[in-house]
Amino acid sequence: MGGRGPKRELAEKIAGEITLSDDPGATLRKWRTDFDVSQTDLAEELGVSSSVISDYESGRRESPGIGVVGRLVEGLLAIDERRGGDRIRQYGRVLSAGFDSDVVLDLREYATSIPLSTVYDELEATEIIPGETDRISGHTVVDSVKAITRLSSEEFFRLYGQSTNRVLVFTNVTQGEGVGIALRVINPTPNAVILHGIEEDELWDHARDLARVDGYALATTTAPIDDVLDRLISFE
Repeated sequence: MGGRGPKRELAEKIAGEITLSDDPGATLRKWRTDFDVSQTDLAEELGVSSSVISDYESGRRESPGIGVVGRLVEGLLAIDERRGGDRIRQYGRVLSAGFDSDVVLDLREYATSIPLSTVYDELEATEIIPGETDRISGHTVVDSVKAITRLSSEEFFRLYGQSTNRVLVFTNVTQGEGVGIALRVINPTPNAVILHGIEEDELWDHARDLARVDGYALATTTAPIDDVLDRLISFE
């Protein structure tokens, strides 16, 4: 896979996770689905039958050795490269920022600032509270529970990437209480926050008040997370 860089680092991360996993098949399946690659597509890439991939993922075959794991990873990355390399770039940004990919799902900066309303439209988001500014120049998608429980205040600040002029999209949200409190503690705050997975009427009662006090726009969306990530790619 040649040279250092996002692709090589990602390949090593995936291969390491599969090899060291207590359930290599499940870990392989996780990465394959994250890359939106079917068993059939991966099998065709490797020149094997789809049942071979199925057997590895289900544990019907003996856990793959490092050589097989390497081929599986190369196959995933090759398919993504032909599709434009979106997943490689996505994970590469997250890894280069020093985050685990299960905590931060995507982090990127835009070439120019865009209206926040455009993001809302693409993500089928409902604005709850308007913010002090209505444009953003980047986004970060983060698992709220893992971020709050695993990141230090310094690491939490790094979610802002190059600028706080961005939208933070928090997944794995139940009411938004934890997110609101975390943003109260960590300064400065982003331009906008989107809580993923809840409707407006499920929102924590004080979430609106905290957004007003800190000046960030607040919205919710229930669009599937894969759709959210795919649509955010268009802003790059």
